[in-house]
Amino acid sequence: MTLSLFTALLFFGSLTAGLLGALTGLGGGVVLVPLLTVFFHVDIRYAIGVSLISVIATSSGAAAAYVREGFSSVRIGMFLEVATTLGAILGAFLATVVHTQALAIIFGLVLIYSAVVSWQQKKDTVPELRGHSRWSDKLELSGSYPGRDGKLVKYEVENISGGFGLMFVAGTLSGLLGIGSGAVKVLAMDRIMKVPFKVSTTTSNFMIGVTAAASAGIYLHRGLVAPGLAFPVMLGVLTGSLMGARYLVRARTAVLRKVFTVVVLALGVEMIVDGVTKWF
Repeated sequence: MTLSLFTALLFFGSLTAGLLGALTGLGGGVVLVPLLTVFFHVDIRYAIGVSLISVIATSSGAAAAYVREGFSSVRIGMFLEVATTLGAILGAFLATVVHTQALAIIFGLVLIYSAVVSWQQKKDTVPELRGHSRWSDKLELSGSYPGRDGKLVKYEVENISGGFGLMFVAGTLSGLLGIGSGAVKVLAMDRIMKVPFKVSTTTSNFMIGVTAAASAGIYLHRGLVAPGLAFPVMLGVLTGSLMGARYLVRARTAVLRKVFTVVVLALGVEMIVDGVTKWF
């Protein structure tokens, strides 16, 4: 394979990853790591380093559009980033002592779990207001987002402590696996904190850049970010994330859940099989 063909394939594969990352809140890294390790045979530690850089690009490309459209909750994102940033630093240090094939298997298990939980709730429903949460009121986390008819849909945030704790786990997985931990973040906000799915995915895109930046510096310091890989990957992911941000405003939540589930399940199985066959 020539260098120009390799670069072109990297770019278009990264564009697809960025598009899916922006639509589902996964951050693109969930597609990039399997793409680089399975199809391009890149060492998983270098794939994780490049993925973290691309996650920052995804967040930069999509987050501004989502905030402008009124979908992202900046207040929820900034509050939960405290937990994810601490977790990301821990995960980046753990990555140096975990076996590479073990990383691939952990990656796959996390994705399969995310797909199963996401599949359990499919309908695009208006959030039910169950009453005020004391901590949600104090932190002013509840809000509204634009509905399909142009009217604002209000929602109440619940179980703040549970969501905060799971965000620490999400941050640890981000630093350990380089996936932006968007899958866990979306599920934490959507299922535990009862944040509507569109707000969860867009807020996840807002958050993943900060989470990835916390651990990307450690990978850079260790020389695990290859510029030759990072440049085409970052351009592709940024282009794809901007395309996804334009489409999400018109997309149906049920469709997004199906895309989320199918992509995550397929990649999870693929990473587990690849990790087991290479380890044993």
